Amino acid sequence: MTHKPPDRAGAREWTALVVLGVPAVLVMMNMSVLYLALPSLSADLEPDGPQLLWITDIYGFMVAGSLVTTGTLGDRLGHRRMLLAGAVAFTCASVIAAYAPSAGMLIAARAVQGVAAAALAPSSLALIRALFLDVRQRTLAITIWMMAFMGGGALGPLVGGVLLQYFWWGAVFLLAVPTMALLLVTGPFLIPESRASASGRLDAVSVVLSLLTPLTIVFGIKDLAVHGPALPSAGVLVAGLMIGVVFVRRQRRLSDPLLDLGLFRIPAFAVSVAGMVLVGVVLFGTSLLTSQYLQLVLGLSPLEAGLWQLPTAVTGTVVALVVSSLAGRIRPVVFMGAGAAFAVIGSLLLTRVDSNPVILVSGSVILFAGLTPFMALGTNLVLGAAPPERAGAASAISETGAELGGALGIAVLGSIATGVYGSYMIGHAPDGVPAKVAEAAGETLPAALRAAQRLPDSLGIPLAQAARDAFTHSLHVHALITIPLLMALALLTLTLRRATPPQPPSRHEQATTPTPAFD
Repeated sequence: MTHKPPDRAGAREWTALVVLGVPAVLVMMNMSVLYLALPSLSADLEPDGPQLLWITDIYGFMVAGSLVTTGTLGDRLGHRRMLLAGAVAFTCASVIAAYAPSAGMLIAARAVQGVAAAALAPSSLALIRALFLDVRQRTLAITIWMMAFMGGGALGPLVGGVLLQYFWWGAVFLLAVPTMALLLVTGPFLIPESRASASGRLDAVSVVLSLLTPLTIVFGIKDLAVHGPALPSAGVLVAGLMIGVVFVRRQRRLSDPLLDLGLFRIPAFAVSVAGMVLVGVVLFGTSLLTSQYLQLVLGLSPLEAGLWQLPTAVTGTVVALVVSSLAGRIRPVVFMGAGAAFAVIGSLLLTRVDSNPVILVSGSVILFAGLTPFMALGTNLVLGAAPPERAGAASAISETGAELGGALGIAVLGSIATGVYGSYMIGHAPDGVPAKVAEAAGETLPAALRAAQRLPDSLGIPLAQAARDAFTHSLHVHALITIPLLMALALLTLTLRRATPPQPPSRHEQATTPTPAFD
């Protein structure tokens, strides 16, 4: 009778991987369906410009600010425990978000969702590290997990479009209830507990600083984008940067830091994390604008918009499979750098977007396909470079890079797009439109379309067209901004192509890897 080698995963481990893919699908779906829900959500809750941006990006910032903490807690308290606790909290927050009576309540519910989601991704990745000791199996497992993540992006527009076609916007948040129920029912039986053998003290000051840094910096950027250069806004931004400096210096002094800065001395680790930040900036910022463009500028229904976005997510999934299968023969950083260079073509296409959705979708497909290697291969580089006992912290840093980049893309590039839109409307609002109406129309495109409906056709139709032209102009400017970002990313990655790739774990490493306990 033959037995499975001790370092090879069997049926139970692969079944556990399927369960771990559930939160990956949900987290991405939760973001993509929200983009489609923004027009109907805006019509119901009538958020102003800053509130609309906070609705979309508070989730990402709370995830980014909490990931390092939850990843470290998972190392110390147990990753399965953190995973299930996050699932419960995410479900409750999703129900509150679905029935939120105001923009402020929705923002608060999204913030809680973000903290809960921060417990899901690093725990899932750390558990994969503990389940799959064989390097080839681990690479395949992480690729499958990333495909689940991308699959959520593919399913989000389609499922969300169907829901929004027949139900109210809150239905998109209720998707979390049955999905998380599956994880909570099967997780305790299929997923092993895993934690580091040694647990240090969690530094509460570091936890607070890690959350305050991104929130304060982005608040300052948002205020500058909305109100222009002003001393209070600049002061908030400087304060956020100073808090970040204090956080970094504190980590260097602590014997058991919340964030292990030593990991960034590993070239493959540092390049992957930095790349994920830039990838998140470009992809999430672009997705926010393209989703609104399809519905508000081209006038497509949520379902039609979802179908037009499906090729982008499907292409990304296919590219992830291809590059992962070739990663053993070609250095991952070559794929990552070449992909970033290829993505520039997508941005160039987006600068030519007009009333034809084919141009928009083609640009999005090329952009997403070019940046997919970072998502498919970067996570494995990060996990492979980190010591086994820091798997939770390393996966948290990996996810922090992606989520922080996504939140920055929505906040920074979204704020710039809002500013460009408002500036365009100042010079192109039709004569005869009341000053207060023109001011409201200059905040967001949904506000302009609502205002246009209340005016006579002689004023409302040209106002709506001017607002659509302004949004198109802001999309063009956004695409131009992403081009130097992508070129810099490609050059950085290719110059570091000699970074040592992660090697298969030695027998000693396998022996010291935290052993899963099926309890």
